[in-house]
Amino acid sequence: METKNIMIVGVGGQGTLLTSRILGGIMLSAGYDVKLSEVHGMAQRGGSVVTYVRYGDKVAEPIVEEGCADVLIAFERLEALRYAHFLKKNGVLIVNDQRIDPMPVVTGAAQYPENILENLAKEYKVYSIDAQKEALAMGNAKVFNIIVLGLAAQHMDFTEEQWLKVIEETVPPKTIDINKAAFIKGFKF
Repeated sequence: METKNIMIVGVGGQGTLLTSRILGGIMLSAGYDVKLSEVHGMAQRGGSVVTYVRYGDKVAEPIVEEGCADVLIAFERLEALRYAHFLKKNGVLIVNDQRIDPMPVVTGAAQYPENILENLAKEYKVYSIDAQKEALAMGNAKVFNIIVLGLAAQHMDFTEEQWLKVIEETVPPKTIDINKAAFIKGFKF
């Protein structure tokens, strides 16, 4: 199998690292060679966080190059815009339809771009979900990232059962049920 490339982008505190651990876990359990690489900006202050996940028969390096991502998972609209150029021509962009103003916007030095999802859809296959709203409706705002992962999982070659098993093995024990329910919500979206 040729190497597949997945990127997860978001803002510090949005669960990109947990999501990458789940992705790495499912790929390892399926017998693939997996490489993960995490790039932290000012994560603790709401800065950009990028995680690369590559898997296949034999993966040489962990970094996904521009124009090579099969799937780009973005936990925030502006992060989707910032990293969309990493997608390959037929890649898919999975976006949590949420706005988090970066510091330049908060201070008034910059403006948050308008119509991000509409503009991205002109060039890419975009699938979006308001996962924050869905997570709040479930009673736990923290599981929005797993809802987004569920939506992204529709574009990967693993069964729902495989995903749920890895989620069970990866998340804290007391959060297994809510995380599995969140994944199913995204997977069936």
